[in-house]
Amino acid sequence: MYKIRKDIVHRDDVSLLVRSFYAKVRRHETLGPIFNGKIEDWDSHLERLTDFWEMVILNSGPGAGKFNPVPVHKEVDRFTQNSITQAHFGNWLELWFSTLDTYFYGTNTDFAKEHARRMAHILFFRIMEGRGAKV
Repeated sequence: MYKIRKDIVHRDDVSLLVRSFYAKVRRHETLGPIFNGKIEDWDSHLERLTDFWEMVILNSGPGAGKFNPVPVHKEVDRFTQNSITQAHFGNWLELWFSTLDTYFYGTNTDFAKEHARRMAHILFFRIMEGRGAKV
């Protein structure tokens, strides 16, 4: 565990962020059942998410051009019988920000927060759109 907060600058930093964050998600009373019910292989899922966030935060790594999170999140919504709500994204952001604030600070950290905020908004909008809701 890091004793001194620093900015996210290496893949190891991204891995710490992703693994620490999803450890919280898995224990969360609302988010945990969704993620634990859907994800069967957490090790490979965490590696894939590390690839994604390394691409987003550091603009590097094996994830470049490989990810479109919208279809995956629409599938999760169908898996939960269209029960994903805006509150779920609020919970997700709260855990994301608290994990970032525990370990990191700086320009890349701020970018990780802003990107997550925008991504949550877009994903929720696309989920509602996929349900045929007027948004």
